[in-house]
Amino acid sequence: MKIFLETERLILRQFTEDDVANLFELNNDPEVTHFTPDVGQTFDYTTIQTKILPQYFAYYKQYNGYGCWAAVEKSSQAFIGWFYLRPAIHAAYFSSAFADRDDIELGYRLRQAAWGKGYATEGAKALIWKGFCELGMRRVFTVALAVNAASIRVMEKIGLKRKKRFLDESGNDLVIHALNKDEFESLSLI
Repeated sequence: MKIFLETERLILRQFTEDDVANLFELNNDPEVTHFTPDVGQTFDYTTIQTKILPQYFAYYKQYNGYGCWAAVEKSSQAFIGWFYLRPAIHAAYFSSAFADRDDIELGYRLRQAAWGKGYATEGAKALIWKGFCELGMRRVFTVALAVNAASIRVMEKIGLKRKKRFLDESGNDLVIHALNKDEFESLSLI
C-alpha cells in the first residue's frame, strides 16, 4: 500500500486491485451518487476492474502527485471513499470556458457513514495545501450540482470562491468554485 498523504484522521493511499469491493459498494449506493454525474448508473465488478481502477492506476504512472486516492479512516482502518486531485483534462465537465489545461480538479466521494464528520473538508484542505505547496499547482477548481449544498459548503470552508454557474448539455445546473495560488497564499491554510 503506497500512502500519498496523511491527515490527523485520514490516510490517502493509492488504489489497488483489492479495492474492487470497496468501489462497488461506494459507487452503487444511490444516496452517495445522488449528486454526481453517475446518478442512476450501476457499476459491476467487471467495469470497476477493467475501466475504473485502470484509469486510477494510469494517473499514478502519468502524473507525479496527481491522481485518485482511496480514503481510509485512521481510527478504524476502514475504506470511507476517495479523493482526487487531477489535471483538468480529465474532468467530466472540462471546457476551456472555465478551466485551463494546467488547472487541477479537486473531487471526492465518501460513504454515508463518513458524512458529517468533517472528512471531506479535512481531506480536501490537505490536498489543496499539498497541491500548492509541494506540487506546483497554480489553480484548483471543483464542479458540483448547484443543489449539492453540502459539497458547496465544503468548497467555501476550504477557501474556494464561486466562479461560474451554468447548465451542462444534460440540463444539470452546475457551479464552479476555484482558487488560485495567490488567493491561497493570502488564506490561513499555509
